[in-house]
Amino acid sequence: MMDDDKYEAELAKRQLALVHWQQHAMEAGEKVLIIFEGRDAAGKDGAIRTLTQHLSVRATRLVALPKPSDRDRSTWYYQRYVVRLPAGGETVIFNRSWYNRAGVERVMGFSSAEEQEVFLRDTPTFEAMLLESGLKLVKLWLDVSKKEQAKRLDERRTDPLKVLKASPMDAAAQEKWDDYTKARDEMLKRTSAPLTPWICVRADHKKKARLAVLSHIVQTLAPRKIAREVDAPDPDVLFPFELDALTDGRLER
Repeated sequence: MMDDDKYEAELAKRQLALVHWQQHAMEAGEKVLIIFEGRDAAGKDGAIRTLTQHLSVRATRLVALPKPSDRDRSTWYYQRYVVRLPAGGETVIFNRSWYNRAGVERVMGFSSAEEQEVFLRDTPTFEAMLLESGLKLVKLWLDVSKKEQAKRLDERRTDPLKVLKASPMDAAAQEKWDDYTKARDEMLKRTSAPLTPWICVRADHKKKARLAVLSHIVQTLAPRKIAREVDAPDPDVLFPFELDALTDGRLER
């Protein structure tokens, strides 16, 4: 376990660097999109809170969309996400994203096999178009063990302060663990590209995961003089996706 005082000190360094980075990004008119995906209860909400705690309210937007309406389902799949992309000087954070189609929609049967295949085929091209438009994109996959997920989901059910996190989908996270694993594996293999890689985070230890995520964002997006303010993320916690990670124990099975 990480000592609380050490964690707070390391967190403060990274959050200060994030402030310095956002000052630069706002002045330079940069368009930044950060996508948080992962297994249920992997710690996306907590990581996002530590990321945004001291950022500009005006220049930072969090997007966490509800299930699509009938109208949404009749439009181009990416459409409801595109309208929420950042303008110059803005940072947008997606707490789940268009990758719902490769995850929960696949496992729970909310979209057809044909729709899922089209998504996996088209998404690398779609994201390349975003980069060509000048947008900066970071994609984070937070992974958690089945045992730790079960513990966190139980806390949602029993802790009154966490009741708003509970979802009817929580039970399926454990019951369909293997199906979610297969969906994750195919998504990572087919949508991680050299210019838009998936960055995987081992998130059983929340504090280590949060520090690693913040370090990665600073070192990926900030100018070198700001990136030097923080240590590189722990490679045992955070690493770019590669095929070997599916079989060498770095990603949970």
